[in-house]
Amino acid sequence: MSDKAAFDTNVLTLTRFVLEEGRRAHGTGEFTNLLNSVCTAVKAISTAVRKAGIANLYGIAGSTNVTGDQVKKLDILSNDLVVNMIKSSFASCVLVSEEDEKAIVVDPDQRGKYIVCFDPLDGSSNIDCLVSIGTIFAIYKKTTDEEPSEKDALQSGRNIVAAGYALYGSATMMVLSTGQGVNCFMLDPAIGEFILVDRDVKIKKKGKIYSLNEGYAKFFYPDVTEYIKKKKYPEDGSAPYGSRYIGSMVADVHRTLVYGGIFLYPANTKSPNGKLRLLYECNPMAFIMEQAGGLATTGSINVLDIQPTSIHQRVPVVLGSPDDVQEYITIYKKHNK
Repeated sequence: MSDKAAFDTNVLTLTRFVLEEGRRAHGTGEFTNLLNSVCTAVKAISTAVRKAGIANLYGIAGSTNVTGDQVKKLDILSNDLVVNMIKSSFASCVLVSEEDEKAIVVDPDQRGKYIVCFDPLDGSSNIDCLVSIGTIFAIYKKTTDEEPSEKDALQSGRNIVAAGYALYGSATMMVLSTGQGVNCFMLDPAIGEFILVDRDVKIKKKGKIYSLNEGYAKFFYPDVTEYIKKKKYPEDGSAPYGSRYIGSMVADVHRTLVYGGIFLYPANTKSPNGKLRLLYECNPMAFIMEQAGGLATTGSINVLDIQPTSIHQRVPVVLGSPDDVQEYITIYKKHNK
């Protein structure tokens, strides 16, 4: 913004947006506190990501996380930030993080009614080459009166109260849905606030881009091989799809949301259960996609309909524009009668 540009004196920040939604829903303010604390963590992570090289935050921290990825220093920092900020909101009772093997049960004096599942720094293996990374989260309500435990987090995605992701790219963006559509907020570093830039985002009915790791082609099941062949060599004479794959889920899914098309991380002979985690990767992204008019499937079932059995459960996922995903489902069903 140049000095002479008009200064918006009635700017719609994420905090204000959530407060207004809460007022309309006659809420207690607990949910607003929780989302504010997530925003604070994201702002801090964004700053850490931007100065990682200067602050010597690169490099392996010497341990691996529970899903086998080598943990970088930024992962640990991001995890600590999200955990501490959410706990301090007095709005949560159980936290599930990709970085922690067991669920974190919040101390009784800090407890609230929400459960938060999150991946504090998704795509962190890309940190060293400056590829976009992100934070993903899903918020649920506790459904029982029993003492909080890991079991409380094992809810299907249909129970999600809110989900979103932050993308640390050329700018920092927060994409959020509270079940009333999808809204995008850009972090304005000048005032340290997320500003609403895209309201009620909808994905295209059909796109022109497919996104998956074709390096695994040797291990693909026949349904994926056939689908990708159709995208490259269309039988109806239409133009072939473009291929884009970053390898950072937040970046790949965000591009799919903005430009349309399809993102696939399917099961294969090497990973028959899929690779991405249900609670804090697939469910939040599936929720965002459905709220934007898209679809998210494993091939046999909608991602949001899966009943989780463990907090780090992996599932196959195919999501994006409804017509593209539906075409994949048709091929999947043909091969899996």
